[in-house]
Amino acid sequence: MGISGFKPSFLVGIEAVRQAHGARLATLVGRRLTGFALVRFVEDGDWFADCPVVMDFDGLQLEVCHSKLDELSIGWNTIDTAATITGWEWFELTPQWSHSDERLEPFVGQELREVALLEWRPVDHDLAAGTVAVEFAFPEGCLRIINGLDENRIEIGAAQPDYVRHRLGR
Repeated sequence: MGISGFKPSFLVGIEAVRQAHGARLATLVGRRLTGFALVRFVEDGDWFADCPVVMDFDGLQLEVCHSKLDELSIGWNTIDTAATITGWEWFELTPQWSHSDERLEPFVGQELREVALLEWRPVDHDLAAGTVAVEFAFPEGCLRIINGLDENRIEIGAAQPDYVRHRLGR
C-alpha cells in the first residue's frame, strides 16, 4: 500500500485477536483520543477504506485494518502518518493521510471508558459470521471499526444485537 511503517499481521477469530492484543487494548482505557488518521484520495476526498484506521490515545498509536472476509490486523506505533504514501503512480487517484472525518472528530479529546472486541454471531449464519470488530466507548457514545467485507467500516452508536461483546479492561 506504500504506507510507511505498515506491516500488517492479520489474525482470524476472536481468540487469536484477544490473545495477541487484548491486554494491550485494555491499557487504552482511561486515555484520551488525541487524534486519528485515515487515507483519503486528494482528487475527491473519498476515504480509501482498505487502508488502516490510525488512532492516537495520548501518544499510544493504534492501527486497525480489516482485510478479506475475516482478517484483522492490529498494530502499535508503526505507521508514520506524516510520510507520503508512495507507489501509486500507476493509479488515477492520489492517496494521502487525512485527519478529518465527521464520524471520528466528535470523539477527539474524550477519555476512553471501555474497549471491547465484538464477534459477529448472527442467528442466521451469514458470510460475515465470526468476524471481529473493535469497539471504543466514550462518554459521548461508541464507535466501532468493523469488517466491511474486505475493508474497514466505521460505525457510530449502539452495536447491532448480533454482536457478542468481549470486554477488555475496566
